[in-house]
Amino acid sequence: MSSLPPCPECQADFTYEDRNFYVCPQCAHEWSANEAPSEAASEKVVRDSAGNVLQDGDTVTVIKDLKLKGSSGVVKMGTKVKNIRLVDADHDIDCKIDGFGPMSLKSEFVKKV
Repeated sequence: MSSLPPCPECQADFTYEDRNFYVCPQCAHEWSANEAPSEAASEKVVRDSAGNVLQDGDTVTVIKDLKLKGSSGVVKMGTKVKNIRLVDADHDIDCKIDGFGPMSLKSEFVKKV
């Protein structure tokens, strides 16, 4: 049995050693054998437009008018969004905005209240 660490990118267990590096054949990520994987490095930190760290359940306000794709609606600047949920996708925030329904937002267009 091998005691090689799992890939820090995709968590696959198919890691192999190549000289001083570990290689993941699943996602092609390479990292140093001397480098210890850390939990903090793999955890993504989401920040708002002012640099404040966002967490699940926070309340934010929209800092500019946002046009909705596929609709003529606009989310106006200053709209308060309660109880956000952070996701690891193209848009950082999943939320529900009164009058518009469920929506995904980018963290660069909101400010923490």
